[in-house]
Amino acid sequence: MADNAKPRVKVPKSAAAGEVVTLKALISHAMESGQRKDSSGNPIPRSIIHRFTCDLNGQNVIDVAINPSVSTNPYFEFDARVDAAGEFVFTWYDDDGSVYTETKPIALA
Repeated sequence: MADNAKPRVKVPKSAAAGEVVTLKALISHAMESGQRKDSSGNPIPRSIIHRFTCDLNGQNVIDVAINPSVSTNPYFEFDARVDAAGEFVFTWYDDDGSVYTETKPIALA
């Protein structure tokens, strides 16, 4: 697991039933292409977030395939309809096999 990755998300604390809320998700990640070399001339292994998903209570809200040309620290902002209280689960998949997850609750107002 790369130690350079740190997920951060922003979810409202509550929403009315049926309300559409805006979610924000960012992962601090170097997005190493595998084409650079370290100071000793050795290739730096590729480590790129290639997929991002968000689920609410087990139902998929968004599923994004990310191309290698994405910038460092990929950021997503998207809307989701909240029909019931529960948990948003944000997941980032690194092509080095690492998976990063952040979970945030949301209550009904």
